[in-house]
Amino acid sequence: VGREASQASAREESAQGLLCCAVAASCGLAVAATVAGTVRVLNKLQACIDAGNYYEAHQMYRTIYFRYRGQKRYSELKELLYDGAIKLLSLEQCNSGADLANLLVDVLIQSETEPCDQQIERLGQLHALLTPHSPERAAFLSRALQWSSGREQPARGHPQLHRLVALTLWKEKNYPEARHHFVHSTDGDGCAAMLVEFQTAKGYSSEIDLFIAQTVFQYLCLRNPSTASVVFLAYTRRHPSVHPGPPYYLPLLNFLWFLLIAVETRKLAVFTVLCEQYQPTISRDPSYPQYLDKIGQLFFGLPPPPKPQGMFGNLIQTLLGGLEDDDQSTSSSQANVASASSAHAEVQPEELD
Repeated sequence: VGREASQASAREESAQGLLCCAVAASCGLAVAATVAGTVRVLNKLQACIDAGNYYEAHQMYRTIYFRYRGQKRYSELKELLYDGAIKLLSLEQCNSGADLANLLVDVLIQSETEPCDQQIERLGQLHALLTPHSPERAAFLSRALQWSSGREQPARGHPQLHRLVALTLWKEKNYPEARHHFVHSTDGDGCAAMLVEFQTAKGYSSEIDLFIAQTVFQYLCLRNPSTASVVFLAYTRRHPSVHPGPPYYLPLLNFLWFLLIAVETRKLAVFTVLCEQYQPTISRDPSYPQYLDKIGQLFFGLPPPPKPQGMFGNLIQTLLGGLEDDDQSTSSSQANVASASSAHAEVQPEELD
């Protein structure tokens, strides 16, 4: 009886082994078939592109997109869409390339891909290839910044993606938009170089200090004093019409210099005296008091003033409200990237109070 039981057990184990081998072989065949199918599709795609059949190639990309997305083959899909978008955009197939670029962002969001250097670099490349001022580029950038915000980054996008976008816009001579994205980055030196070019090309000689003032104020309102110091020092050194300082011959530049020191030391008395002594300078632009109110709240613990009334007051509140959304997140990631140490060492008065 024992011998029969042992033989039965051996037969059962043998059958299970054969079944496992059959299943493994079946899986191997399925994988091989999938790989072969993918290779065939990619070869057909490349053949369409080589033949100039861009519309057909675009439709094939979309077909594969829906298939891979349903199978949750996100890694392959991200590579496919990036490669396809680069190829089509490089061939000036703007609409088709933009569609694949936007599908790539959708996949990044759907797959819950965390922001990383590789993907941010790729999105920056795609943005540069998209047609300037086009609705497709605007839609792509909006979605890309949304994804790049992640969980830890500022709500309006990753600083590095903002930097890449700013560099592209600067190259296109779109200075206002470039400035906007630089302010949301940590590249103070690049921002300063762009501002010098912007001011010398488009501004008046009386606006030399105004160009840097708004940028410094906005960096501070975004709780990024390190980059604010970097951009200020770099701008005043680079600009051909700014005499070496500090001190500077323009009162507003001196005010900004002292303001950055006051923010660093968190001395409310210094901040208060500065605002009083430089009141005529501050009054040159009606938005400056609004910025300084915000800076007083963020760095010196001052309460918010009553909200201004009227159309202009509402406009300023809207602008500061946008900056306030960003300042809810911590600035530690930005401070680590910016060149804070050099700014800290150089922005030092002999005696301030």
